[in-house]
Amino acid sequence: MKRLRFVRKASLKARLDLEAQQLRDEARSCPPGHQRDSLLRKARRNEITSHITEWLTLPRWQPPK
Repeated sequence: MKRLRFVRKASLKARLDLEAQQLRDEARSCPPGHQRDSLLRKARRNEITSHITEWLTLPRWQPPK
């Protein structure tokens, strides 16, 4: 069985940052309440994941050669 592969044009960090920005923009258009809070939580989670991804790709975290 052949495995489908997708080539990503943007890095994980870039995709997470973009989605976080889109969620924040969407939250601005919502009235205060559960939906807005949920969107802001998702945006914050994406930002945290983006930072962790950045930290893990630093040269000091790479295995020795």
